[in-house]
Amino acid sequence: MTLFILAILVGFVLLIWSADRFVDGAAVSAKYAGIPSLLIGMIVVGFGTSAPEMLVSAMAAADGSPELALGNALGSNIVNIGLILGITALIAPIAVHSNIVKKELPLLLVVSVLFALLIFDGGLSRFDAGVLLLGFFSFMGWSIYSGLKSKNDSLATDVEQELNVQTMSLKAAIVWLVVGLVVLIISSRLLVWGAVSIAEIMGISDLIIGLTIVALGTSLPELAASIAAARKGEHDIAIGNVIGSNIFNILAVTGIAGMIAPADNLSPDLLSRDWLAMFSLSIFLLIFAYGHRGIGRVNRAEGIGLLLIFIAYNAWLFFSIYQ
Repeated sequence: MTLFILAILVGFVLLIWSADRFVDGAAVSAKYAGIPSLLIGMIVVGFGTSAPEMLVSAMAAADGSPELALGNALGSNIVNIGLILGITALIAPIAVHSNIVKKELPLLLVVSVLFALLIFDGGLSRFDAGVLLLGFFSFMGWSIYSGLKSKNDSLATDVEQELNVQTMSLKAAIVWLVVGLVVLIISSRLLVWGAVSIAEIMGISDLIIGLTIVALGTSLPELAASIAAARKGEHDIAIGNVIGSNIFNILAVTGIAGMIAPADNLSPDLLSRDWLAMFSLSIFLLIFAYGHRGIGRVNRAEGIGLLLIFIAYNAWLFFSIYQ
């Protein structure tokens, strides 16, 4: 048991470190390649911060634990909005200026409903996974189009400011990109092994482990990125990271996991409890981000509200274990 706990802790530390290096290396490499700042913020950073979820869920599915993979995706989205944006708003209220971010929020609700419809029959087939991946590639296409068309969006300004601080050479960026990816794979393997082993010993379902321990661990890079961005006044990066990551998680993470290992007889709790919590938090975020008279802002009171929902959801999970 001690060995498995140690594996999870070491996996977390390496995951956070490698995800940070991977994102920095990818963003700086993209800058040297002449990719517009808005595209870097929407795609490169969004893809990078979701890399831990993708790798962990893919490995969990390959190991025959599809519910851990899906639990990780939904749980990460719940952590992203409830915990990460809740804490970030407490530290510094988040103003939402970016039109791109405001367009992504309704899209997040649409893909959430799509996911619910696909698993409504209690399973996630390869066809379902293919639909999600098709949605992912469509989202990528829309992101590229929007990034090229809306160069003056406030998100582009925030990303440009962040990239200008970087003094990394192209060679160093490529090295960190490769090293970050390799360590990401190793740490993901370690984390899944430790989490699945503990679940088997304690008799806890893979779904619960994925929704809690694994989801929290894979979401830590977003927590660090959002807090740092909010403290610098880069509010659109703070909220944009979360929204982009959540869309990636639903479409790409669950899609990849479903392609590797289609799931039958999924727990009904996945839809009636976990998806419902994720969707409710997404609706609240949409209301906060659009605000009154077009002025979007997640203030401290709303941040506390998101945190309370997150705590209530986890209490629900805790009591469900002992029913």
